[in-house]
Amino acid sequence: MSRLKIKVLLFVSAAIFNAQNLVAQDSLYNDLPKIWNLNECILYAKKNNYTLNSLKLSSKSAEQDLIAAKAAKYPNLTGSVTQDAIHYKSGMQSSSGYGLNSGVTLFNGGFLNNDIKSKNFSQQIANLSVVSAENDMTIQLTQAYLNILLTRENITYLKDLLNTSQAQVTQAQQEFKIGTIAKNALLQLQATMANDNYTLITAQNQFQQNILTLKQLLQLPTRIPFEVAVTDTVKMTKPLMDLNSAQDQALQTRPEVKTEVLNVQLQTNEMEKAKASIRPILSLGGSLSSGYNSNSFGSYPNQLNNSFNQGLGLTLAIPIFDRKVTRTNVAKANIEILQAKLSLLNTKTILTQAVETAYLNVQNANSQYVAAKEQLNYTSEALRIAEAQLKLGVNNMVEYLQQKNLYIQALQAYIQAKYTANLNTKIYDFYTGVPITE
Repeated sequence: MSRLKIKVLLFVSAAIFNAQNLVAQDSLYNDLPKIWNLNECILYAKKNNYTLNSLKLSSKSAEQDLIAAKAAKYPNLTGSVTQDAIHYKSGMQSSSGYGLNSGVTLFNGGFLNNDIKSKNFSQQIANLSVVSAENDMTIQLTQAYLNILLTRENITYLKDLLNTSQAQVTQAQQEFKIGTIAKNALLQLQATMANDNYTLITAQNQFQQNILTLKQLLQLPTRIPFEVAVTDTVKMTKPLMDLNSAQDQALQTRPEVKTEVLNVQLQTNEMEKAKASIRPILSLGGSLSSGYNSNSFGSYPNQLNNSFNQGLGLTLAIPIFDRKVTRTNVAKANIEILQAKLSLLNTKTILTQAVETAYLNVQNANSQYVAAKEQLNYTSEALRIAEAQLKLGVNNMVEYLQQKNLYIQALQAYIQAKYTANLNTKIYDFYTGVPITE
């Protein structure tokens, strides 16, 4: 077989192998929705996001630490078997031994109990870190999702404007041919149409960029098709919770505050563990053993029976001087408690400020939405009148184009204000414990 044929065969085999791999990988995404709504995006991210899954594994690891801390209070049990053979000039000597040993800590200054409490706090903190990360991911997904809806609605309106411009250019070309309008008027309309087309293309590019941003947040492969549901997620909501109530609710329910509260308890417990090292340790130990020696009198079973012994004992270890290790550890633990309390106060302050900022953002966004809606109504009606006057020859082209530009600005401001108000409302409600589902 020639080298060329071998290369072709290897290339085809590699292509087939890669295609099979892609098919196998894509099969993992067969159950994905064809069209995504916001709730599906959030649920998918909570289940499949790499960072969230890593935090979940850390939580499971903390759970195992708790299990090990609880098991430390149980007795241990070890078995041993020995077999020796020694060669002397007089002959061979063999021996064997069998034993069981067990020990349990009866008292160690409360270290084991406090260690269990610490591991329990650590597990709760690990669980809350998952919830906190889910909250952050939810906010990011909501913002990315609403950006897609914003640009898509903007594209819809821009297409209408472009269609109108194209119709006006077509009509103006016919009027120019018969001499009813000047060349300058036709050029102005053609320039407006080109500008409308450019604006539309820019919006379409932004739409694709927003789709990419959401897909990257969901960590979906590029080859997986992705489409967002066509739904009106911008709805008038019930009146907002007042600021003081919202701040109190956030302080009671947000995972970042619960984490800091648990951290204070954890550090307090760690100080008790540090104090335990200066206290006496009382432990109980027991053993069973037997053996056999070829040079001893008696058969194997008799020797095992005769040498069988049992042992039981108490051990009390009293620390006398540890070169100030315990005192230093206790002092450092006190510092950690103070640090944890400061962190708790800082977290509460940051959270209340964030809720207040969200509240002001909602108030401002709602005011801007009302103003933008009113502005759009006026400019829409003014544009309609300007178009009618242009057709009747009452208005000139410059005045009409000025009015159209005002309408475009008002339209884009309205769309932006509508989605900004929706996003800020969702964020504010989310701080108070209202889940984001649509």
